[in-house]
Amino acid sequence: MNNSDSRINPRQLGTPRGGSYATIATSGDRKNRNKPIRGRKKSIFEAYIFKHNFPPSSLFFKGPLRINPKKYHEAFIPSPDGTRDIFIDGVVARNRALNGDIVVVKLLPKEQWKVIKPDGSDKETEATHESDVPEDMLGTCVPQETAKGDAKSPDVIIEAQFDDNDAEHGQDHLQDTLADDIKKLSLDTGEKVKAVGISGVHRTKQDDGPKVNDPRLLPDKFLQRTAKVVYILEKKHSRAATGFIKLLADKNSELYRRCAMFSPVDHRVPRAYVSLADCPPDFVTRPEDYSNILFICRIVDWKEDSNFATGQLSKSLGQAGEIEPETEGILTEYGVDFSDFSPEALECLPQSLPWVISPGELAKRRDLRKECIFTIDPSTAKDLDDALSCKQLPDGNFEVGVHIADVSYFVLEETALDKVASERATSVYLVQKVIPMLPKLLCEELCSLNPMRDRLTFSVMWKVTPEGKILDEWFGRTVICSCVKLSYDHAQSMIESPGKVFSPEELPPVSPQHSVAEIQQAVLNLHRIAQHLRKQRFIDGALRLDQLKLSFTLDQDSGMPQGCYIYQYRDSNKLVEEFMLLANMAVAHQIYRSFPEQALLRRHPPPQTKLLKDLMEFCNQVGLDIDFSSAGTLHKSLNETFGADKYSEARKEVLTNMFSRPMQMALYFCTGVLEDETLFRHYALNVPFYTHFTSPIRRYADVIVHRLLSASLGASSPIKMEKEAIQRQADHCNDRKMASKRVQELSADLFFAIFVRECGPLESEAMVMGVLNEAFDVLVLKFGVQKRIYCNALPLLGFHFQKMGRKPELTLMWEPEKPEQESVPQVITIFTLVEVVLTSDGVPLKYSALLKRPSSE
Repeated sequence: MNNSDSRINPRQLGTPRGGSYATIATSGDRKNRNKPIRGRKKSIFEAYIFKHNFPPSSLFFKGPLRINPKKYHEAFIPSPDGTRDIFIDGVVARNRALNGDIVVVKLLPKEQWKVIKPDGSDKETEATHESDVPEDMLGTCVPQETAKGDAKSPDVIIEAQFDDNDAEHGQDHLQDTLADDIKKLSLDTGEKVKAVGISGVHRTKQDDGPKVNDPRLLPDKFLQRTAKVVYILEKKHSRAATGFIKLLADKNSELYRRCAMFSPVDHRVPRAYVSLADCPPDFVTRPEDYSNILFICRIVDWKEDSNFATGQLSKSLGQAGEIEPETEGILTEYGVDFSDFSPEALECLPQSLPWVISPGELAKRRDLRKECIFTIDPSTAKDLDDALSCKQLPDGNFEVGVHIADVSYFVLEETALDKVASERATSVYLVQKVIPMLPKLLCEELCSLNPMRDRLTFSVMWKVTPEGKILDEWFGRTVICSCVKLSYDHAQSMIESPGKVFSPEELPPVSPQHSVAEIQQAVLNLHRIAQHLRKQRFIDGALRLDQLKLSFTLDQDSGMPQGCYIYQYRDSNKLVEEFMLLANMAVAHQIYRSFPEQALLRRHPPPQTKLLKDLMEFCNQVGLDIDFSSAGTLHKSLNETFGADKYSEARKEVLTNMFSRPMQMALYFCTGVLEDETLFRHYALNVPFYTHFTSPIRRYADVIVHRLLSASLGASSPIKMEKEAIQRQADHCNDRKMASKRVQELSADLFFAIFVRECGPLESEAMVMGVLNEAFDVLVLKFGVQKRIYCNALPLLGFHFQKMGRKPELTLMWEPEKPEQESVPQVITIFTLVEVVLTSDGVPLKYSALLKRPSSE
C-alpha cells in the first residue's frame, strides 16, 4: 500500500493560489491542452502542499475521499463535526486523489459553496457511501447496483460469524469533463446558481429554490461547504483498475506512436496513457480484436499538466463479462492478495504429517474430548472456527461452551506466516470460492474443527440458568473432538421438529460416542437459552438492521449461476449468533481488564448527526412514528411500525435501508490510544466493550485477541506489540475488512448480472425506496437488489417532480397504448409498489430495471 510520502510532485510550491481555477486551462481545445506553452506545459492541477506546511486553520480538513459512483464528478469528505459532508466539485478540485484516499482539503470561499435545493433533487449530496453501515448491526450484506463500484450498500451488522462466513453460499468514460470542471470553477457565482436548475427533456417547470445569486447571502442550511484537495495523506486506493485499451484518436500525434488509452470500467478512476510496448503485439493492427478484452492497469503517475494519468498494463484478464476474468479484476482493484503462500510462510506449518497433539501440549489443556461438542455452519463451509456444547447440570442449570480454533498455537508472533496473515488480515468470501487468510492446511485441516478429529481450542464456558442468566464464567485452553458437523439446515430441522427421531441418513456422520438424541437435545437447549439471551439483548437496547442477501446455486460443471434466492436468516443462525456475541463480549472484558493499554477491541460510533436529523425530519413528514433517541428505540420502532399485510416486510426492508445510511462503520482499535472510555461503546449492540474472538481462521484481529487472552490467563508470555503497533494493525484490519466486504458485494453483483443475462428478462414486484427529480430507486423484492429507474428511459408524455413537505413525489404521465386512449398517470413516492422487468443491456455485466406500464383500469 502506498503511503503519503510517495509524492507525485517533489517540488515544494507552498500554498495553492486562491480558490478559483479561472487561470488554469481554458474550455475546449483538448488537442492543445498538453502542448508546451512558452517552454512548459500549463498546469491543470495545483501542486500539493507539503505535509508540514498546513497552517493551523479552520480552512483545512482531512478525511477519506468518497467519489459518487453514479456522478463521478462529485466527491465528498465527512465533516469532522458530523454535519453535512464537505463537497469537492469536479476532477480538478479532486486534484488526482482517488476513491478512499485520505486527503487534506482546503475550504473554498463561501461564494463558491454549493447551494442545496430544497426540492430534493440534490438528494445525493450526502448518501454516496459504499458499504458504510457497520458490520455490527447486520446479519447480511446487500448486493447493490450491479455496475462495478456502484453501491451505497450499508453494512450494519450484528457482529457474529454470520457476517462473512455465509457468503460462500456504457463502459466508456463520459467525454473528458476536465474542461467542464475548469469552466464550472471559473463561472461567476450567479451563473453557477442558475446552472443547477437546467431542465431535463420531460421535466416540467418547477421551483428551483432560493433565487439568490450569491451564496454569501443565503443561510447555512441552504449551503454545503465546498473544498479542494491540497494533499494526499495516504493513498488507500490500490491504484489498480480493470478496463479496456483503445488507440488514441489523433493518428498524427507523436503520442499515437507510443501510447494507447486505457479506459477503466470504474469511472471514478482516471483514463491513463499506457505504453504500446505493454500492449499485445497485434493491438495496433487489429484493435477491434481487443474491444471486449479486460486488462488490469496500475496508475503509476498523474502529472499536474495532464488530463490523463500514466498507467502500466499489468496483464490481460480475458473476455469481459466472464466470471474468472471479472473476479480477478475485482480482487486486483481492491488489493486482495490471492497469490500462493510463500515457501517461508509454509515452512512455519507442522512439517510431519499427519499432525498429532503432543502429550506435553495435552497436559497443559482442559480435556473436553469426551464432551458432546459440535459445529453448526453453512453446508459448504470448510473453515470451521467455532463449536458449541450444552450439558445439563444436576441442579437444573446448564454448562454452555463456545470452543474456538486455537489458531495462535500454529501462527506464532513475528514469523513469516504471521506477517502474511497480518497483511491479508481477512479471508475474502466470493460467490464461487474463498481467498483464505491462512494456508489451506490450517484453514481446512489443522485448525478447522472437523468432526471426529482432536483439535486445539480456546474455550469460554458459562454456568447458565434455563432463562439465560449467567452464574459463572471460565476461559481456558482446551482440546475437543467435535462429534458432528451440522449445517444450519440440520439444526433448523431439529428446532422445528423437537419430537422427531432423526435417522442416520438424515444427518452427517455422528461420533459413536454420542447419540443423535443427545445432540438434538443440546441443540434444543441452546436454542431455548439463545431465545432468552436475544430477547434480553433487545430489551437492553440493541439494534439489528437485517438486510436482504442474495445466494446462488451454481452449475457444478460450468460454475455458472443456475438460480438465485434470498438467504433466509432463521433460528439456527440466531442460535449461533447469540453465543458468538456472548463469547466476544466476555473476552472483550477479560482482555481489557488484563491489558488496559493493549486490548484490541471493536467500537461502533453513533450515527452521523446530520444524516440522522434529515432522516428524522423525513420520517415525520411521511407520517412514520420512529423513535431515534437510541439504538434500542430505533430497533423497537422498526419492528413495530408495520402491519401484517404481505408487503409489510418489503416496507421494513426499505426503511432498514434508509436507517442504514446515517450509520457509521464499526472499527477495530487499541484501547491504549483512545483516552475516553465512553468512545469504546458499541452503538448497535449497546454494550461498553466488544471484540472479535470467534473467527481466528478468517480474521487476523481475532488472532491478536487470542494472544491477548492467552497472556491474560498466564498461558503465554505478554504480546510483543506496543499499543501504537496494535493500532496500526487495527487500522489495516479495518481497511481490509471494508475492501473484503466490497469485493463480496461485487462478486454477488457479478453473478447476478450474469444470471440476468443467461436467464432474463426477470419480472418482479419492487418497492420504491428513494425519489429524485428525474429518477427513482427501487428494491426488487424477489432478488433483494436495488436499481435506479430513469424517467427518460420510459415511454412518457412527461413527468412532474414535487415535494410534499420533505416527501418527494414523481408523477409519470404514460403515453397511451392506443391513440384513442388517455394518458395514464402514475404517482411514485416512497413505498409505492411497482412492477419491474430486469433485462440485460447487451454490455458486459450491465442490466436495467424497466418499469412495467400500470394498467389503465
